[in-house]
Amino acid sequence: MNGRDGAAPPASRFAASRASGVRRSNEPLVRLFHVTKSYGGGNVALRDVSLEVRKGELVFLTGPSGAGKTTLMKLLFAAEKPTEGQILVLGRNVGRLSERRVPALRRRVGVVFQDFKLIPTRTVEQNVALALEVVGRPPREVRSKVFAMLRRVGLQHRRHDLPPALSGGEQQRVALARPLLNDPAILVADEPTGNLDPELTIEIMDLIAAAAARGTTVMVATHDQNLIRRYARRTVRLEAGRLVEDRPAGGGR
Repeated sequence: MNGRDGAAPPASRFAASRASGVRRSNEPLVRLFHVTKSYGGGNVALRDVSLEVRKGELVFLTGPSGAGKTTLMKLLFAAEKPTEGQILVLGRNVGRLSERRVPALRRRVGVVFQDFKLIPTRTVEQNVALALEVVGRPPREVRSKVFAMLRRVGLQHRRHDLPPALSGGEQQRVALARPLLNDPAILVADEPTGNLDPELTIEIMDLIAAAAARGTTVMVATHDQNLIRRYARRTVRLEAGRLVEDRPAGGGR
């Protein structure tokens, strides 16, 4: 797709590295170039959004309900494709990925949902293990890594319990442990603390911030301004689908 005024899109400058499967170490892991996402009936969720996110950044994505936060996150793990513009995630043009290549991308992009999406009839251990079982890892390796991850999130003692027996905070820790098990390059979390009380909110955000400190690029959608002030990280604000503010880490209003 051509850029504005008929010029080649900025993404074309990196075509050679994408074609060879090589991504330069100093390149952002996420790039959006004039991205618009529209649905039928004139519903436009994102309008001309351009954005870059680098390795190890923790970025808060904020804005009112309906601003386009969830849509942007869906675009990053190829649950949606842009109507206009280009999105590069880990050097891959998401809009051009074939269906058979999407699973490979999702193994590098972890996702945490507000509603947990745990399987209620499987134990905590089994829910987390799914992240490695689907890629065919040996059972011994799966057991070892799952136990280590559950220790990291403080749930090794609940590994044989079913999700309905857990508190909301514990379920969210399980939901976070599952994508972290694959050591993702990128983690996107859509309102991961929206259903939690303030104390549990900090507990979950500390785990997410620790992932960023280990080098994972993290994007967190949230309405919680107290959370944004507490962690003082880069904040991107959407309104009516437009990017209206991009405040650096530690930046005030």
